[in-house]
Amino acid sequence: MAKTVTAKAHTNIALVKYWGKKDAQLMLPQNGSISLTLDHFYTETSVTFDTQLNHDQVYFNDQLLQPAQSQRISRFLDLVRQRSGLHAPAAVKTTNHVPTSAGLASSASGFAALAAASSRAAGMDLDATALSRLARRGSGSATRSIFGGFVEWHAGHDDQSSFAEVIQDPVDWDIQMIAVVLKATKKPISSTDGMARVVATSPYYPAWVETAETDLTRMRAAIAAKDLAAVGTIAETNAMRMHALNLSAAPAFNYFTADTLTAIQAVTDLRAHGINCYYTLDAGPNVKIICAGHDTTVIKTALQQYFAPEQLIVAKPGPGITMTEA
Repeated sequence: MAKTVTAKAHTNIALVKYWGKKDAQLMLPQNGSISLTLDHFYTETSVTFDTQLNHDQVYFNDQLLQPAQSQRISRFLDLVRQRSGLHAPAAVKTTNHVPTSAGLASSASGFAALAAASSRAAGMDLDATALSRLARRGSGSATRSIFGGFVEWHAGHDDQSSFAEVIQDPVDWDIQMIAVVLKATKKPISSTDGMARVVATSPYYPAWVETAETDLTRMRAAIAAKDLAAVGTIAETNAMRMHALNLSAAPAFNYFTADTLTAIQAVTDLRAHGINCYYTLDAGPNVKIICAGHDTTVIKTALQQYFAPEQLIVAKPGPGITMTEA
């Protein structure tokens, strides 16, 4: 009888970002990265390999996707089938508790959950490191969502050497993020296309790789010291350098909206008034505020001058991947 495996994976937000691949097929990044896994945003995915099916059937948030819409998932399942020796199509049911394609790491939690559920359903028993390598093939940042807490993805030089590992989990000090959800819609250019354009056309790209390596060293030390100000400062600078690359590409592009700039300015103003908070952004308009839990009320109160309460979501350090079988 076919086995159904359900996996739950949480999103992660990069503090030192990866922006650019050196091998698109193996999803090897140009530079390493460090992230924080969050408890609030997650994906649950169930996979059953079933010889009675004629082709993969993928349900996304209870909607059956057309084959053209599920090609990326089927390609990933082909990799699992190849490695496991299984040939059956799969029934996939995935529920995303993250706005999709809006810069809130939906592909990270999505492919981490798919990697875990599909590999186990296909009879593979992968340890966390091997699972991290496999998830990377679906989405680069998914390699980090296998783990909880602070996580580092080693860029590596081949499939074996590019994987993530925990820096600190559990996180036993007061750090969290407030997500300012500005636009839960599809972004104007995908992360994949955006970073490819930057690598190919930005004259500043070599400097990005060099400074990212320095940021990794500094971020590891800041996390070890449990230094919120250092973590936030490094993350903020790193994020703005990434977005500067997008503006230096040909043609230039950006993920900001007017509300993005409003949120950034609000964080800057709060910090000028002595509140220890910092911003970071991924490939989307949404701003994530790095702060301490005890400053939540004052930060949310200030932001509610500009944004509705439901747009401000508090997320704390989250767990690694979990699986159940039926």
